[in-house]
Amino acid sequence: MAEANQKSDVAAQNSLLPLINFHGGGHLNHTLFWENLAPKNQGGGEPPSGPLGSAIADSFGSVDELKKRMNTALAGIQGSGWAWLVQDTQTGKIGVKTYANQDPVVGQFRPLLGIDAWEHALQYQNRKAEYFNAIWDVINWKAVEKRFK
Repeated sequence: MAEANQKSDVAAQNSLLPLINFHGGGHLNHTLFWENLAPKNQGGGEPPSGPLGSAIADSFGSVDELKKRMNTALAGIQGSGWAWLVQDTQTGKIGVKTYANQDPVVGQFRPLLGIDAWEHALQYQNRKAEYFNAIWDVINWKAVEKRFK
């Protein structure tokens, strides 16, 4: 990209954007993914509290309802992709959004919690719904709460 920028080669710059999106997004998404996990003996799976817990209750009714909506969103992803709990930076509201492949959360949304619908489910083979249900037992809500503003 530096060479393309130096040469003002717009075509080369544009041709690199999908690679930057995929690899950069993959790095960012997985960094957040791993931060959002913790073993049960280190708080994994403990329900969120404080302002995030209240926002979940306001937006979804309960943590269990959020889990159902996230799991439904994950089940609807064909191939590689992510379901995210996001916060709208303009309104402060939270919601669930899906993104294909390694596309990162961008624009007016702040990523809070992302679940990868692809390779981390492989140990479950074709039983992805089991993975979607099991991952909640190791969600590190303390890390998610730090991103919520």
